Amino acid sequence: MNDNHFKYSNSVIALPLFFVLILWFVYWLEIRFDFDFTENGILPRTFLGLQGVIFSPFIHANIEHLYNNSIPLLVLLAALRYFYTRQSMAILGYGILLSGLITWIIGRDNYHIGASGLIYVLVSFIFFKGVQTKYYRLVALSLAVVIVYGGMVWYIFPKVDEKISWEGHLAGLITGFVLSILYKTPEYRKIIKYDWEHPDFNPIEDKFMQRFDEDGNFVNIPLVEPEDEFPPYFSSNSLVDYTIVSNEKNESKPES
Repeated sequence: MNDNHFKYSNSVIALPLFFVLILWFVYWLEIRFDFDFTENGILPRTFLGLQGVIFSPFIHANIEHLYNNSIPLLVLLAALRYFYTRQSMAILGYGILLSGLITWIIGRDNYHIGASGLIYVLVSFIFFKGVQTKYYRLVALSLAVVIVYGGMVWYIFPKVDEKISWEGHLAGLITGFVLSILYKTPEYRKIIKYDWEHPDFNPIEDKFMQRFDEDGNFVNIPLVEPEDEFPPYFSSNSLVDYTIVSNEKNESKPES
C-alpha cells in the first residue's frame, strides 16, 4: 500500500463548500421571495413525490435544520473527497438518488426534506468501506466517524423523534452500506511483499520454515546425498557392429 494515493487538492475544500453553499442559497431564496419548497420534497408512493428524490436534500424547514446538516456535510464531504477521490462523485450522486428512492418506498405519508439522509450515506459508506479495506488509515477514519457520529444510529429507529424522518436516515444507512460493497477500491489493496503473504503459500516447501519442528524448535535440515553424476565421457554396454563396404568408385587415394 502506498500513501501517495492520499493527495490534497483544492476540490477537498471546494466540493463541500460548494455543496453547502447551494443549500444555503436555496434557503435564502425561500426567505427572500417567500417561497415554500416543502412540496418539492419526497412524498412517498406518489408520482409527484418522485421529484423529491433529487430535490429533497437541498430543502430545509428552518435555519436550525439547515445549520445542523451543514457542519457534518462539510466534514464528511471533505473526508470523502480526500480519502476516496475516485469514488467521491459517484457516491455523492448515487447516494442522493438511491437513498431518496428508498425513502419514497418506505416513508410515511408526509413530505421528507433535508440533507440528513445524505449525511447517513456518507457516514455509512466511510465506516463500512474503511473496515472492508483493512488499511490502517481508513480503519482509523472509520473509528473516528463512529466516535463523532455514532450516536446518529439511534435516529434510524421509529418513534425516537416524531419530527425527524427516520425513514430517510435508515435509507441513507442502507445506501452507504450497499455502495461500500459495489464500489471497489483496488488502489488500497495491500501490496504483497513476502512469500508467506501469498494465499497459496505452503510452509512445508519453504526453506526457512523447514528449520523448525512442530513445536517451533530450531532443527537442522537433513543433508541430502548427491546423486551419482554421469562420467565426463560416454559409455555404453551395448554392442556396436561395424560393416566394411568396398570402395566401388575406385577413387584414387590422395598422394602422401
